[in-house]
Amino acid sequence: MTDAELVKKMLRAVLQPSKSGVPLSRLQAQYKEVTGELIPFKQMGHPTLDALLQSMPHVVQLERSRGGEVLCFATGVGEMAHVAKLVARQRTAKKTGRPQLVNCQMRVKPVAPLMLNGKLSLQSHSSSYSLSDKRMTLPSRFQKEVHAHLSRNTQQTTNPNESTPLGKPKASNTGYNPQLVQSRLKEVLNKHSHGFWVSKLPQLYRELYKQELPNEALKDLEQWTHLCTVEKPCSSNPMELLLYPAKDLSHPCSPSTVITPKQEMQSPVLHKPHKPKTAIPSPPDSPSSLSPELKHKLGELLLKYSSGLWAHALPKLYQDTYKAKLPEHVLENLSLLSDICTVDYPMPDNPKRAILYMRAGEDENCNPAPFRDLQARAEAGKRLSSQLVPPLLIPSEEYPSVLVVEAASTDSVILRYIGEGYSKAQEKMEDEMREFYRQDNTRHVLSSPAAGQLAAVHAEEEEEILRAQVCEVMTDKSKVKVYYVDHGFSEIISKSKLLELHERFFKLPFQATKCKLAGLGPFCQEAAVLKMFESMASGKIMLAELVQREEIPVVVLYDTSQDDDVNINAACMKALHDKSLESPLQVNSVYMNVSVTSVRSDGTFYCQLPSRGLAKLNEILEKTDSYFHTQVTSELLVSRPFCGKNCLARYKGKWSRVAITNLHGSRVLDILFVDLGVQASVEVFELREIPSSFLRDLLTIPPQAVKCCLADLAVNVGSWTPDAVQWLRDTVLHCTDCSIKVAQLDEGKSMVHVSLFTSNSFHDSGHSVNQQLIESDLWKHQADVYLSSGHSPSKNSASTLSAPTQSQNITGSPARNGGRISQAKRSNLHPGTKGPQPDTPKAIFQVPPLLELPPAGHNMDIYVSLACHPGHFVIQPWQDMYKLVVLMGEMILYYNKTEEKPITVEKNQVYAAKVENNWHRVLVKGILTNGFVSIYELDYGRHELVSSTRLRPLIQEFRQLPFQGITAQLAGVKPRQWTEEASIVFRNHVEKKPLVAQLESVQEAFHPWDRKVTVYLVDTSQEEKDIWVHDLMAEFAEELTKSA
Repeated sequence: MTDAELVKKMLRAVLQPSKSGVPLSRLQAQYKEVTGELIPFKQMGHPTLDALLQSMPHVVQLERSRGGEVLCFATGVGEMAHVAKLVARQRTAKKTGRPQLVNCQMRVKPVAPLMLNGKLSLQSHSSSYSLSDKRMTLPSRFQKEVHAHLSRNTQQTTNPNESTPLGKPKASNTGYNPQLVQSRLKEVLNKHSHGFWVSKLPQLYRELYKQELPNEALKDLEQWTHLCTVEKPCSSNPMELLLYPAKDLSHPCSPSTVITPKQEMQSPVLHKPHKPKTAIPSPPDSPSSLSPELKHKLGELLLKYSSGLWAHALPKLYQDTYKAKLPEHVLENLSLLSDICTVDYPMPDNPKRAILYMRAGEDENCNPAPFRDLQARAEAGKRLSSQLVPPLLIPSEEYPSVLVVEAASTDSVILRYIGEGYSKAQEKMEDEMREFYRQDNTRHVLSSPAAGQLAAVHAEEEEEILRAQVCEVMTDKSKVKVYYVDHGFSEIISKSKLLELHERFFKLPFQATKCKLAGLGPFCQEAAVLKMFESMASGKIMLAELVQREEIPVVVLYDTSQDDDVNINAACMKALHDKSLESPLQVNSVYMNVSVTSVRSDGTFYCQLPSRGLAKLNEILEKTDSYFHTQVTSELLVSRPFCGKNCLARYKGKWSRVAITNLHGSRVLDILFVDLGVQASVEVFELREIPSSFLRDLLTIPPQAVKCCLADLAVNVGSWTPDAVQWLRDTVLHCTDCSIKVAQLDEGKSMVHVSLFTSNSFHDSGHSVNQQLIESDLWKHQADVYLSSGHSPSKNSASTLSAPTQSQNITGSPARNGGRISQAKRSNLHPGTKGPQPDTPKAIFQVPPLLELPPAGHNMDIYVSLACHPGHFVIQPWQDMYKLVVLMGEMILYYNKTEEKPITVEKNQVYAAKVENNWHRVLVKGILTNGFVSIYELDYGRHELVSSTRLRPLIQEFRQLPFQGITAQLAGVKPRQWTEEASIVFRNHVEKKPLVAQLESVQEAFHPWDRKVTVYLVDTSQEEKDIWVHDLMAEFAEELTKSA
């Protein structure tokens, strides 16, 4: 099969499941999701993807929807009908998520569910999974028992400490005795007084009473306020509720269940209450309670960090916010905080590491915040007549696609959601309206329209019938002004075009809705901002990141149509820049008193030039620093981080401007010091909002860091050895009197080619840093950068910054593969940073304890992180998944703050490796001669190829949690050579999804990564029935056999 034929075949497999078409803007994403590669249109001789598709009308048909979106449809081909039949059962036309969009090159493309963009973003069963991934989100616990529909050996013993084997519901569920259940629930709550997830209740009930919890009891929990309190944590999943013993009845507000629209599941990593295995005793001399004032202040801090706050961060945060020392007994006895927060111990072996979560609050009317939002949305859906239109619910996915209509303000952007239940439902309704009113529209004329009344409007140019609301009856009685409630614009039309809106067309919510652009509130009416937004976003389909789910959601918009994603919010903010404050640069000009602030591993560097902008910036930052020293408030803590947000962080003890570049969950994030060019990874509590009195002044000053490179020296992968980079850092970072001569301005790459001098002797080019490096042995050997066999570690002379270190700029590049380093030298390679110290090389051979598995025949909740075909996929136990995310966050903070030092890499040994923007625990599978190594991610099961410079010793602290990736094969099917079509169907059913696994057998091995299990997989996401994956694959194999 030629490459062209394979591309056509895969295109059919992608397009045929979607009867309503695949948006052209998403085709690349869905194709890569299926095949792992982009559509190679350039290699096939076409300048654009559109040109390729136009050249194969027998495969794909392009049509434009009424909303202006180009849709791709599969051309009917008989030979693929059987594939379409099966694939259509498990795919929807809508595939959302940052990593799959924009040529599948979203901001971050982690391979694991951690901030995959971010986010890694797991979605609920009803929608497809997708990643980057700047923020990390995970699926909910599995709540219902799986119904067996396959005849197999069910003679299994039941262990009350394990999941119940898959089977039919027990008869005990049919007789519901509320009084009995309430008495038993009271016992369960007494045993778990710190609270637990409602989704955990059926398992606890089963373990204690050997019976199934009636489903009716779960529905009645919110009514039993005398017995328990149901609270909604910060997660957006309506099914993730917390259950506590009833509060004091004297409390003025009775607890009530929080009702929210179905939303995308957020990560339980920082929301999962977890009772520690061992209680931490309170010192005898510790106070038995906290003062009301102290509780109030701690509550204010926790309220700012709804996704959780590490307990160890409290003292410094308390000191910075309230200019007072936190009493020591608070951390020594965290149980004192039990009435204002829940305490989670994600690392049971380290009871000093705890995460605090604020308990859900209520307003004065006892309505939880999400419930108030629902009420507001319901009110917005009413109209003047007796008919009601349901409110438009925000899509469940975290990154929905939207069509931007217009914006009179960045706080009032009109948009429409794209996809099933939204734009597709609207098109279906309008088709029905056209047929309905075509029959005899004279009977439906609206003779006396009134302001606020809903009507159907006949649009003659396209013979469409659209829903509209009458805004005004004009003085000319023959005309009215209407607002098209599904399209988001107004128009003055003839009254004769108004028709009565039949009640059947009231069922769909109004599709035109509003949103606010995150971070632009104070400048929502700025002409420059609105002009930029109009040119970049209006009339286009964008990806929306939902920062806050409110009545009017707060979003970040991304244009994913180019090779690099464009943050629309950040681009609009740049429109405020005063260009007269930029650093002046002209070719052949010389600039003195230059300060080099950062050197990257590819030889590029950032510097500051004396300018009006820099002088003004330093003046304002000094005032800001003084302001922070005098203010006692928690209002400036950053509680809603998002990519592109401008805020402040400390650098060398002083506050500096930063932009958030990436989110690793909700606690750890990457930032860029925009005036220094320094990258860092920090915890969210280290950030501060820009005070309102300085906001405009700071945001109008352009970034003062100028990106430069040395003229006549290559800047590409492999050109700079670690020794050359280290020499450049040692030479220029501490020089206070540098000067540069501009040789070239590369506006396309926003980079300046310069000759750099460490003094004012710029008249003699022989004294330039460029010439010194060219003449040195470091640069003479650069041609052998990939093949050098000997490499001695650089002297540890680069300074370690007191704030985020210079090493945080290093992204890693292919370097000379280090030769053997003596035992004495190896011990000097580890940075002397605060925190856990690396172990000796001998300790690298130690591995975490083996992951415990249930006995054969029992169930376990799992997440499929990787799926190749039924004979090979990787599962993760759901129970410890949140611990893995916490671990990876700790690895990011630790390794990103350590100096990059070469190490001797050995095959079949375990290390920490930086893959994309995350640090993973990996096994080295092979060492290549070009400085790269082949690694296997032990927690996610993926194989990657990375530079050896991205490897670090895996320290003891990160070797406590068992490796979470378990290699598996599907039970119930015969081993075979699986076809591409079968692999696609299997992957689309299981990969990146939470499932229930029934363990059939375990194949033990000497190393934990060689262990393999055989499991049945069951998808329990559907309400009516469960999908046994091996049945599906058997049916698919039968279909293939019949069609052969």
